[in-house]
Amino acid sequence: MSDRIKERLKRICLAGALGILTLVICVTSAYSLMIPKTVSCFSGESVPSFLGATFYADGSMESGAASTQGEYRLFGAIPVKSVTVKRLQDAKVYVGGIPFGLKFSTKGALVVGFENESSSPAYKAGLRLYDTVTKINGKEIKGATDLTKAIEGGAEVTLTYERAGREATVKFKPGYSESEKRYSLGIYLKDSGAGIGTLTYVLADGSFGGLGHGICDGETGELTPINGGSVLDVCINGIVRGNRGAPGELKGYFNSSKVGSIAKNTECGVFGALASIPEKISDKTYSIGLKGDLNEGAATILCTLDDNVRREYTVEISNINRNATGNKCFTLKVTDPDLIGKTGGIVQGMSGSPIIQNGKLVGAITHVMINDPTVGYGIFIENMISQTTALEPPTNIAA
Repeated sequence: MSDRIKERLKRICLAGALGILTLVICVTSAYSLMIPKTVSCFSGESVPSFLGATFYADGSMESGAASTQGEYRLFGAIPVKSVTVKRLQDAKVYVGGIPFGLKFSTKGALVVGFENESSSPAYKAGLRLYDTVTKINGKEIKGATDLTKAIEGGAEVTLTYERAGREATVKFKPGYSESEKRYSLGIYLKDSGAGIGTLTYVLADGSFGGLGHGICDGETGELTPINGGSVLDVCINGIVRGNRGAPGELKGYFNSSKVGSIAKNTECGVFGALASIPEKISDKTYSIGLKGDLNEGAATILCTLDDNVRREYTVEISNINRNATGNKCFTLKVTDPDLIGKTGGIVQGMSGSPIIQNGKLVGAITHVMINDPTVGYGIFIENMISQTTALEPPTNIAA
């Protein structure tokens, strides 16, 4: 064989090897994007596969752990991604789709304005909009009234506040208003709020999740620090139809005393406990669908409009991001002509509406697209239930 032929064969083999290597890199990169960093499964079930990639546990993990470290491999040999597998306690849930009211108090008092920046003692001392005042003279406050009482004598005060997750203090003397004959810090404060959303699910013990996103400040978009609150029944009595560029809204009123309490306000929803399972949803329970159970295509949502009857409407799921850990995990489009005719699509107050696919609760509505009210975002129900301690696995679950 001539040297020329040998050189040609060498180049062909090298090109083939590079081609195979490039293909492997592309395939493993694609699998790495498709497979989430954390995979969940229910106790007693095998870890799900992803398009032929199989999970192999790290043998060094203790058998009694509630989570497992390992990696997904193609053909049992090619590693494509290292992951953590979290085991959840299987549970049936009552699916919501009914409105609920929230009344809450904030942690401390939120600064929402100044009487006059040029003369405000608080502004001069360094406080700014949306700071959260948490203590006065080292003592925690429950609301704005505590601050008013503490400055009645006009003595110098030390305020502790939070800004962007960091704590700081300022010391200054309140000013005196001759017209009102009282001492003042020169700030406007907010220490409570209320709103309407949709209940997503309730567990047998009354633990619930709703909204699918947190209660946030309307100006900054930051998560509102909540110091507890109440859940109330709501009656929907009107609809502001959504249009392009103008989000719609469900209007209603609280029609009962307290029926539950709020425990947590998180990026993935509002969580707490109800005194009992609401009668409107107590007739049936659903299995939970994890990230791997959700598919692009047809699904339904449950929500309640101004006839105050929970109904099911069709939607289409797309653009699933299985790596999403927040509240925008996939896109959904309302396809039901009845819902579009009544609301224009997704409106404020529908956040938390449960999404059902293949008989399982797989997610909830969280946001609407401003430029198209028929389109919005949804959250994986898995992301919500991770906030509900009743679904956490016992410590003796084998890995």
